[in-house]
Amino acid sequence: MYIRITDNTVEIEGYVNAVERLSKPLPSRRGDFLERIRKGAFERALKRNDDVRFLLNHNWNRDLGGTKDGNVELTEDNIGLHIRATISDAEAVQKAKRGELIGFSFGFEDRDVDEQSENGMMTRNVNDLDLYEISVLDRTKTPAYDGTLINVRDSEGEQAKKIYFGETFADEINIKNEAKTEVREKSEEKPIDYSEAEKIISEMKGEN
Repeated sequence: MYIRITDNTVEIEGYVNAVERLSKPLPSRRGDFLERIRKGAFERALKRNDDVRFLLNHNWNRDLGGTKDGNVELTEDNIGLHIRATISDAEAVQKAKRGELIGFSFGFEDRDVDEQSENGMMTRNVNDLDLYEISVLDRTKTPAYDGTLINVRDSEGEQAKKIYFGETFADEINIKNEAKTEVREKSEEKPIDYSEAEKIISEMKGEN
């Protein structure tokens, strides 16, 4: 998740979910299960609903905007569900400044699901869904999915690389505070004085 902070707003960008990737074990009355969102499910959901809300911690009383408001952009690409949002909510801005925003989650209802056992664990493959909200989570919540791609950017704001390790994406958050950006010049390097060390070595060898 890439977070760009100005004085009164926060720009958040990242991947809410990487399609075709398994969730963490999730609890249910039938026991723990894994979940996988199939490719294309989010794209179809976004075509059906042009007003997906953006919440803080799945709390409908903490509405931060939505796709119909114009401050949230959601798209599904070959990786998964990508979000770009600009929020001005005072509490959310302060949480961002304190480094308390840790990831995304989403609220949905199934439309088409098949279940199977994989390595002894029940797995739900969500082929289609209705998407109602995306949530940015603070440290009081735990995302159900590790599959979040992090947009890592350099000091100039240019995208440097997309970190990906094996079966899970890197779990890092890159925060850029535009209001407090400082440019520091590197100090000139001074030559290292080895004379004292050489003196000690000579004394140990009994050369003095």
